[in-house]
Amino acid sequence: MGNEEIHEIIETIRSGWIGTGPKTAKLEQKFAELIGVSCAVGLNSATAALHLSMVLSEVKEHEVITTPMTFVSTNHAILYAGGIPVFADIEADTLNINADRIEEAITEKTKAIAVVHYGGHACDMDRISSIARSHGLALIEDVAHGAGGKYRESMLGSIGDFGCFSFHAVKNIATGDGGMLTCKQGSFAERARRLSWMGISRGTWDRVDGEEYSWKYDVEELGFKYQMNDIAASLGLVQLAKLANVNRLRRRLAMKYSEALESCDWLELPVEKDYASSSWHNYVIKVKEPSSRNRLIDHLKSNGISTGMHYIPNHLYDMYKTYVEEPLPVAEEVWHRLITLPLFPDLSDREQEQIISSILDFENFID
Repeated sequence: MGNEEIHEIIETIRSGWIGTGPKTAKLEQKFAELIGVSCAVGLNSATAALHLSMVLSEVKEHEVITTPMTFVSTNHAILYAGGIPVFADIEADTLNINADRIEEAITEKTKAIAVVHYGGHACDMDRISSIARSHGLALIEDVAHGAGGKYRESMLGSIGDFGCFSFHAVKNIATGDGGMLTCKQGSFAERARRLSWMGISRGTWDRVDGEEYSWKYDVEELGFKYQMNDIAASLGLVQLAKLANVNRLRRRLAMKYSEALESCDWLELPVEKDYASSSWHNYVIKVKEPSSRNRLIDHLKSNGISTGMHYIPNHLYDMYKTYVEEPLPVAEEVWHRLITLPLFPDLSDREQEQIISSILDFENFID
């Protein structure tokens, strides 16, 4: 964040229009152009985007094949829409949903597939898209980690029927909170925009004609309070312009980690498959021995370094256990070994060197 964001917000406040208005419309247009889709709908979170994508996919009383390795929003959204989550296991290296496990999980009740581009690394979208097409299933991309990332030459969020993006405070585009739904069909975008504003037929900004404001509208269906406001959109417009450079900085930091830690035979480092251009939202290492995970976290903490862990597989949470029919051995084994290292554009060389040095020093404590 810098002066550009401050100036953009000041302009919005002085305009007198801080709700959903011209800045939101501008961000939607520019975002759709970047992703390479016809439509984008600004929302207050990726959770809202996921929920609306499930509603538009008509998953009620149907199954949605999904990943356990994600933030719970992905799978809560299925339940919000009255769907049934069916968990498929993941790839051990990318931590993305495994296409083979998707195919095995399809039944006559399956309506959609939800994929998460974990850490910003693309899922195997050619394979997954082929599965979705052959079975007539909706394909929903959770791109909360993946703004600016690519699968081959396609932007993440442009491949499936819907793309769901997060602009949360720690994401590659950050507006404090916010999100975007991308889709290829104008009819879906039109309904999503209506659903995001209580089912009202015409948004507030849409009812402005010059200096005249119309109070007339209809309420066509039961909707939600999900729309973005122009303060968040002001931040989004500046952040969108910075995205390519932000992702370049993230990539440089990720490559420095990989180069410095490649000699640690007690670690597994993130991969980047030849079909992926990662947005490097996260840099997640795996200790080879689960017993070392918490010890390394504590060691780094003692050196002033905060780490994370993404994620406890969702099917292990109490509320999701009733949806589990088969074990997910990869997810159930690998999560015990995960550590998310600090990775953000303002991470200084000195700070990263401190992190690397502390990890290398931990080798002295390994049994």
